Amino acid sequence: MTGGFFSVLFLVMIGYLAYFTATSEQEMINNSYNSRQEILLSRNYRGTILDRNGEVLAETVVDDEQNETRVYPFANLFSHVVGYSTKGRMGVEALANYYLINTNTSLSNKAANDMAGVKNPGDTVYTTLDVQLQQVADSQLDIYKGAIVVTEVSTGKLLAMVSHPNFDPNKIEDIWDSLIEDENSTVLLNRASQGLYPPGSTFKIVTALEYIRENPDTYQGYSFQCVGYYKSGSNRISCYHGTNHGTVDFERSFAKSCNSSFANIGMGLDRGKFADTLKGLLFDEPLPLTLTYNRSSTAVSEEMPDADMMQTSIGQGKTQITPIHLNMITSAIANGGILMKPYVIDHVENDAGNVVKSFQPDSYGRLLSAEESTILKELMTAVVESGTATNLSGREYSAAGKTGSAEYNDNGDSHAWFTGFAPVDNPEICVTIIVEGAGSGGDYAVPIARRIFDAYFNQKK
Repeated sequence: MTGGFFSVLFLVMIGYLAYFTATSEQEMINNSYNSRQEILLSRNYRGTILDRNGEVLAETVVDDEQNETRVYPFANLFSHVVGYSTKGRMGVEALANYYLINTNTSLSNKAANDMAGVKNPGDTVYTTLDVQLQQVADSQLDIYKGAIVVTEVSTGKLLAMVSHPNFDPNKIEDIWDSLIEDENSTVLLNRASQGLYPPGSTFKIVTALEYIRENPDTYQGYSFQCVGYYKSGSNRISCYHGTNHGTVDFERSFAKSCNSSFANIGMGLDRGKFADTLKGLLFDEPLPLTLTYNRSSTAVSEEMPDADMMQTSIGQGKTQITPIHLNMITSAIANGGILMKPYVIDHVENDAGNVVKSFQPDSYGRLLSAEESTILKELMTAVVESGTATNLSGREYSAAGKTGSAEYNDNGDSHAWFTGFAPVDNPEICVTIIVEGAGSGGDYAVPIARRIFDAYFNQKK
């Protein structure tokens, strides 16, 4: 009896190990303690990474003595999103490591290479990235610290991801020690997915959504008299630069980004329901991302003090968000409420150009209803047509968005935000921008967005 039990247990363990190996092969090979990586790299040289149009983003150059050098032709341009493969791995170099160190070249090629004493070519990874859009985004962020994320609304494809300051992955071995030893250095931080910032007025998208949910039949009748500030007890919120917006309805409150009106709106919200909405929008929750990221966070609860609620309503206080998360929320609004999972690897080919693996768009699910999406689109369109983002109006395409000026210290200094999409009727791309310490989102982030939108639509002509 005992022997039979252990026989069954043994078979179960064998079955589990077989299943685990089959379903977790990539994770096992990518584990830094797995020596099989070194075995594969002794037989294959690391494959090439391309943008969506076939431009080389990373390749292994082999000289006559078979010495290998990993080369990044665009140097700093894709430093965070493509990453590096020396001193560890980062970005696509990490995500696609399994494919890059494996080869699907023909058996005849393997035999010929073995006879010649040379390695096999690793498979080629095509990304969703676009060199031209990346160049425009990078040049517009210029000397500022910050991040830009550009995605395709209907698929979740990551078209551009810029983070400043950046580095040259060609020199990673030379600069590694100095970067690691400098405790204040944030050069290796991908601000687009790991940078946590106060969202400022871009968070009014979320506050507006909660107000609509709690007042579906009456929100259009909202009215508020702005005198440049809002007081509740001893707590006071001022509009940006103390602007007096006068009488504002719901749409104008949003378009003009009236802090006073939104503090008033926030004070009337059910804080428990608001917390549920935030959870549904993936605050304090894992994101459907394969890139390394930090979770966004808020502190909304039924017990939170009024002062904190007022600050939260306008995107200040304890709320923190990453640019990629804000982009995901914006994309869901543009996509009728459905969030498509962002992804950066399109497909993998062998050296003969045959597709080894394809990655398809994948829906995470619904973040908001189609009706809520339509309402928020209209509000965000008003921001461009008559609000804080009029720098985006009058183009050959229509655009919608929300600006933000997020204060981050007691001196009133602020980061400049913009998040939006175009065209309004059939959104194709979503752009999210943060420019650290620049000031007004309308003054600094919107012009950057305009040039990125221009570059995208000019490509299609």
